[in-house]
Amino acid sequence: MTGTDGSGTAEVRNVLLAGIVGSTAYGLAHQDSDVDRLGLFAAPTEELHGLHPPKASHVSTAPDRTLHEAAKWCRLALGGNPTVTELVWLPDDLYEVRTDLGDELIGIRTTFLGAARVRDAYLGYATQQFRRLESRADGSFSADTRRRTAKHARHLKRLCHQGHELYRTGRLTIRLDDPEAFRSFGEEVAADPDAARPLLRHFEQAFAETRSVLPEHPDERAAESWLRRVRKRFYEA
Repeated sequence: MTGTDGSGTAEVRNVLLAGIVGSTAYGLAHQDSDVDRLGLFAAPTEELHGLHPPKASHVSTAPDRTLHEAAKWCRLALGGNPTVTELVWLPDDLYEVRTDLGDELIGIRTTFLGAARVRDAYLGYATQQFRRLESRADGSFSADTRRRTAKHARHLKRLCHQGHELYRTGRLTIRLDDPEAFRSFGEEVAADPDAARPLLRHFEQAFAETRSVLPEHPDERAAESWLRRVRKRFYEA
């Protein structure tokens, strides 16, 4: 079984699910934006038992593509990682590879969610973006600095909105309803990085005051069962 990432580049075997993520998926891409791809694959089960296990991730830059081995993807998703989590919440038209096992994974996506991990992961990533805004790279107001600052600000706002939605409703909307509001926020923060502080403080309070619909911890049993089906599928005696 062979997957394709739609790019015409060398393929990783046994791709189970892959799609377009990042700015293109959010609706924030511009004409110079890279197209980011993310997916997961199954290593042949036999290779997991030797002295030298297969690579857990394959990353390329032409095109920008990251593929995680199935077990690694599960561990990252169970930890609340926002980047890997979005793979199982994409709009249908953004998937480039879908298999039966990939569809099964989409079907159990809510079992990967736990309130504490979602809150900590999304707020943690948003705080990282804020720290980058505070540092302002070289401290100049060059065009490149403004561009990078605006980008960090857009992603800070996105992480806050998406994370709080997921925490509050148990659903994750990838395409932003009003991308222009995020672009405007980016330009505002590019002119004054401290303008991002009220937004971050607002969502810190919102998370603290919101009662999540999610269980406190994810249900690892569903991921374990799915992963064992993957191992059985790709075992060749």
